[in-house]
Amino acid sequence: MDLAEILLALFIVVVATVSLLSNLLVLLCFAHSSEIRRQVPGIFTTNLSFCNLLITVLNMPSTLVGIVKDQQPFGDCLCRAVSFLDTFLTANAMLSMAALSIDRWIAVVFPLSYSSKMRCRDALLMVCYAWLHSLAFSVVALLRSWLDYSRAYASCTLRLNAESSRTDFAAFTVAFHGASFMLSLLVLCVTYLKVLKVARFHCKRIDIITMQTLFLLVDIHPSVKQRCLAEQKRRKQRATKKISIFIGSFIICFAPYVITRLTELLPFVDINRYWGIISKCLTYSKAASDPFAYSLLRQQYKKVLVTVSNRLLKRDLYPSSGHNSSLDTENDYCLQRIS
Repeated sequence: MDLAEILLALFIVVVATVSLLSNLLVLLCFAHSSEIRRQVPGIFTTNLSFCNLLITVLNMPSTLVGIVKDQQPFGDCLCRAVSFLDTFLTANAMLSMAALSIDRWIAVVFPLSYSSKMRCRDALLMVCYAWLHSLAFSVVALLRSWLDYSRAYASCTLRLNAESSRTDFAAFTVAFHGASFMLSLLVLCVTYLKVLKVARFHCKRIDIITMQTLFLLVDIHPSVKQRCLAEQKRRKQRATKKISIFIGSFIICFAPYVITRLTELLPFVDINRYWGIISKCLTYSKAASDPFAYSLLRQQYKKVLVTVSNRLLKRDLYPSSGHNSSLDTENDYCLQRIS
């Protein structure tokens, strides 16, 4: 292994560690909070975290072994299974992000009719479509024997078989990335740009009301006015920053890999191994960043994590036995009688 391969291997280890912990925390919040389970976005984020967790446990280690050994990490059957999951989980994760953007668009643009337009049943149908969509492409690749180890990416992934037609494989690859990456990117751009438009409209209305109020309150302290104006500026930047993160992270993490996969379809193009591995590692980094972008930084998830951690601390600091529990029950009963 040279220095570049060592750095790439270390990068995968770090990404896998962060992805494993963060996605497990999202699933933990979903399991402990009935409020999150009742909400529609919780279904999409749980499906996304489940896909990212499987990618972390199954696909990242295979790429790590491929980098270290510079050869196929597993046997043929297991490598085809990992390739199948790589195709399935990547497409499913992309479509889950698109579903989340649709949910936020409906919530912002149609707030009064959101409960009727986006129900849990509708969310489950969208998740089922994502699974069927991803499964269809994965099954076709499996039946055509297009799942194998690729040294250019040090991964078990889509790969042209020597016995297959290059034209058929090229058509499948274009259709797969078009129906997964391009479709998801189009949905993300359309929905989030509409969300940004509505957010800016509301910010403008709030700014007008704030300026009118400050104009009427002539005796207000200058520092208060300054804080109000600073809050206006932060409010304008907040929506733009969030949407830029959603769309920007999707493009940065997936676009290099998709463009590389489409470029290698040309017969005169030979993909550099280092670049292929880097583009693959960028797709893995999305699995580590998704929990923070969509879940863990939200106040609702923070409260659940604090509640769970407090329960664990109380359990460790005050271990209860059956005898103590019975005494506590008797004490509570006596207090109730006295009061």
